[in-house]
Amino acid sequence: MSICVKRFGNQMKNLFLIRHAKSSWDERSLRDFDRPLNDRGHKSAPFMAELLFSKGMIPDYILSSPANRALSTAKYFAQSFDIPDTDIVTDHDLYHASVTDLLAIVQSIPEEKKVVLLLGHNPGFTDLANYLTGEHIFNVPTSGIVHIEFDTLFWGKTGRNRGRLMAFYEPKNYKEQWK
Repeated sequence: MSICVKRFGNQMKNLFLIRHAKSSWDERSLRDFDRPLNDRGHKSAPFMAELLFSKGMIPDYILSSPANRALSTAKYFAQSFDIPDTDIVTDHDLYHASVTDLLAIVQSIPEEKKVVLLLGHNPGFTDLANYLTGEHIFNVPTSGIVHIEFDTLFWGKTGRNRGRLMAFYEPKNYKEQWK
């Protein structure tokens, strides 16, 4: 039995919205989709992954945008949880998705998955966090993590104001530790 199941029981779904780490603009000829992480991203992503790992939340599903910067960030999270990169599921619909698109993705997560890491982009992730929780997060920064809990057995029952904001981790709050 995973730590999450012990802590949250079988009635809860836990969603972690993770915005990709800081990307590089050094190669202006690259398509937006192909931009890699920059040095700061390569430092903050593994740190934030380890921070999440230290909270005892063990994901059973990692779903990522296939954009280079998002997938690279997802790989850092998978590594921290000792999950093979090959287990990361990618969905092109996560790339620059609207709240409507993102909600459809969340609602289609396989029901047996209880703890999900969803990696993607802004402004969609900030908008989705606010939509699902009724909170007002101004901005999910790069490498930021929003933990939302749903008191339901079914991802399909997630929706507007149906989630609780459990935590919001911003890399700037830990900057001295990952520099």
